[in-house]
Amino acid sequence: MDKKIALTIQDLHKAYGEKVVHRGVSFDLMEGEILGLFGGSGSGKSVILRSIIGLETPDQGKILFEGRDLVGLSEKELFKVREQISYVFQNGALFDSLTVEENLAYPLHAHTKLSDSEILKQVNEMLTLIDMKGSNKLLPSELSGGMQKRAGFARAIILHPKVILFDEPTAGLDPVNTQRLLKNILSFKARGMTGIFVTHDIPAAFEICDRVAILNQGKIELVMTVEEMKSSNSPLVKSFTTGAHIQ
Repeated sequence: MDKKIALTIQDLHKAYGEKVVHRGVSFDLMEGEILGLFGGSGSGKSVILRSIIGLETPDQGKILFEGRDLVGLSEKELFKVREQISYVFQNGALFDSLTVEENLAYPLHAHTKLSDSEILKQVNEMLTLIDMKGSNKLLPSELSGGMQKRAGFARAIILHPKVILFDEPTAGLDPVNTQRLLKNILSFKARGMTGIFVTHDIPAAFEICDRVAILNQGKIELVMTVEEMKSSNSPLVKSFTTGAHIQ
């Protein structure tokens, strides 16, 4: 059975003054897949993610989700969209003054009518799933970098969004913490998680992603499966994979 399209990026253009970032970016994200998004530094990968949830506004183009164009929605409309499309920020983006428990509970308080006891139950279940059981009362400053990222991931998925946007999730992590985070992501992927995975970490992308889209000179130049990418002789592909440890 053919997979359905979860999200469509259609002819996105974006410039900041003289600096043109996107010159007609187009691709589809399919339900139940994780799509890797590769590109050089400054190529506008994160700008695409930020545009999807309304933190940036494209100069031209459409972002279609459940039959609706997300470009130009009001802040109130975007609030509802952000229940369905969640963002995992590069640094975890936890609220410094809130405990781990309060950070994870925040989206549930904002977007649901669950009781405090139901919220605590969901928070505890999530902490168990990300191997952080018992860390409820810790502040972000008391967590390692890896734990901060895992807590940020947990907060992003606690509402069970339909699409998750990962912005360089393994950046700055040592190999052990990278593997812990990838293990957490893979456990949710096994349940049918859909997402876009922006990264420079090629081995991590190969572990997580189903397909890869390469952003080059303001457009998506190539879209291929991970297996196709591993065996590709394209100079553009090789510019990313050379030096990467490919299994």
